[in-house]
Amino acid sequence: MTGLGDGAPGPEASIGKLAWARWHRDLGELAMEICGGAGTVTGPGYGLSEWQRLWLFSRADTIYGGSDEIQRNVVAERVLGLPKEPRA
Repeated sequence: MTGLGDGAPGPEASIGKLAWARWHRDLGELAMEICGGAGTVTGPGYGLSEWQRLWLFSRADTIYGGSDEIQRNVVAERVLGLPKEPRA
């Protein structure tokens, strides 16, 4: 999964990024479901539990390094060799 042996991640890394982001997001959702009402932020201190931080941070996984849509395009075009998405 490296580009030309130079140690840089190749386009195949987008597959792992997509899988990780989905797994992490789903884990955060499950954590909030388990916490129920206790998962809401209350009070003036806004102190977050580990589960609340997990849920909030898991949203970033789908954005940093390129959104899921961009990662899917990378996989389609560079890994699977599909034609580029038409530009508007």
